[in-house]
Amino acid sequence: MAYDKPIPPKGLHTQPFWDGAKEGKLMLPRCTSCNRVHWYPRLICPFCHATEIEWIEASGEGRIHTFAVQHRAFGGWAKEVPYVTAYIDLAEGDRMLTVLRGVDAERPETIEIGGLVRVEFDEADEDTHIPFWRVAEAS
Repeated sequence: MAYDKPIPPKGLHTQPFWDGAKEGKLMLPRCTSCNRVHWYPRLICPFCHATEIEWIEASGEGRIHTFAVQHRAFGGWAKEVPYVTAYIDLAEGDRMLTVLRGVDAERPETIEIGGLVRVEFDEADEDTHIPFWRVAEAS
């Protein structure tokens, strides 16, 4: 079955992210001047405005900052409602928006703010892998 959900546009400044995703790695931009990770990728650090950006391999772990249950959607997401979107506080800093997996959208009271999540990737096509986050099993 063909991937039918929106795919973010690719650009030269995001290529390290896409290359890493294809290998199952979450790559994040980090400013070499202030040493802070920022998401989404951009050419200028949003914190100190330096242009010296490097890419690091992230741990792939984070925590749920907040979430919302989506009951309406368009395109490929329409057949998935209800589903949960969430902001994830990345272990390396900053925050990423995602569709949260491993939760029951019909029972949002079971979703724990601060709960541990791990990244996983869906193959949209041979060169495009999309990150999603899944609630981690308690250890």
